[in-house]
Amino acid sequence: MLGGGQLGRMMIQEAMNWDVRVEVMDPSPEASCKHLTTRFVQADLKDADAVVAFGQGLDAITVEIEHVSVEGLQRLADQGVEVVPRPSHLGLIQDKGLQKQAFDSWGIASAPYQLIESLEEAGAMGFPIVQKLRKGGYDGKGVQILKTPEDAQARGFDAPCVLEQAVDIDKELSVIVARSARGETAVYPVVEAVFNPEVNLVDHLMAPAAITAQQESDARALALNVVTSMDFVGLLAVEMFLDRDGGLWVNEVAPRTHNSGHHTIEGNVCSQFEQHLRAVLDLPLGDTGPLHPASAMLNLIGEPDAHGTPVYQGLEEVLTLPNVHVHLYGKSTVKPHRKMGHVTVTGPDIDSVQRDVLKLRTLLKVCGSNPD
Repeated sequence: MLGGGQLGRMMIQEAMNWDVRVEVMDPSPEASCKHLTTRFVQADLKDADAVVAFGQGLDAITVEIEHVSVEGLQRLADQGVEVVPRPSHLGLIQDKGLQKQAFDSWGIASAPYQLIESLEEAGAMGFPIVQKLRKGGYDGKGVQILKTPEDAQARGFDAPCVLEQAVDIDKELSVIVARSARGETAVYPVVEAVFNPEVNLVDHLMAPAAITAQQESDARALALNVVTSMDFVGLLAVEMFLDRDGGLWVNEVAPRTHNSGHHTIEGNVCSQFEQHLRAVLDLPLGDTGPLHPASAMLNLIGEPDAHGTPVYQGLEEVLTLPNVHVHLYGKSTVKPHRKMGHVTVTGPDIDSVQRDVLKLRTLLKVCGSNPD
């Protein structure tokens, strides 16, 4: 597996149940996966030669982050190593401009856009505008709203970007779809993501999304259309906007397990991590149905002044609460807004789990031993 962060950590935990050996390559000597993997290689994920050296002799190779060497993975595929997802799909998804062009060619609705090469072109579509770096964005970084020309000059990205017209968003939705090499598909119920506007990260999500049955059906069909149009193999998270007129727009896709699927560990018959493993190994896909009427997930991120060794204030009290499941990611240092874990809560309906999430947010804080 290329990437040794929390997504890989949770997949390894599932793989252990099946006695599947997972080897990991990551550039960080403190990667979350390091002490769980059967072999750890510290190397640059974008170094093609390092990727080839790591992957030779493996039965299959996958990713938990898309910013990896496509060249290296293609060379491994040419040598007969099973690479999931395909290198060509990773190359497409790494570039948000190519994503948008692909959506156009497949007839997939997404926000009107223009590709630009530098900040000088930032006003090409007027303002306000959403500016996205074509490459390298992750976890809220590389995306921003520019409201005026002055705003663009002060903080716009001076690099190849996608400019998008701002959608009048009612809800932000996500649908996770698995597809195997044999063409079998499995679609998870639609979830609603609520973002922290200050850092552009998911604060919490709710499953199922509070939408109509028709909107649920349409969103699942749209996500499946993206996967089949790509001829994708693996696990794909399809992020969408529901606008105030009831229209659905694809925002972007991620070719891996995703923050919007963490609740599936306790909330669904087959978690997204087990499902990804099934797709990589070309095993029958699992049941995506819910185990509870409702689930919610709260991201645990570092407080604005958190530095040093993480301190989980309120953890003991949270562990006394019913239907609450805490996942910590094993990170040795905390930084402001760094993802350190998540909490899933299950319950009888959306209103109850949303109340629980709001309570958890006040109870559990990730601080640091060396606050500024």
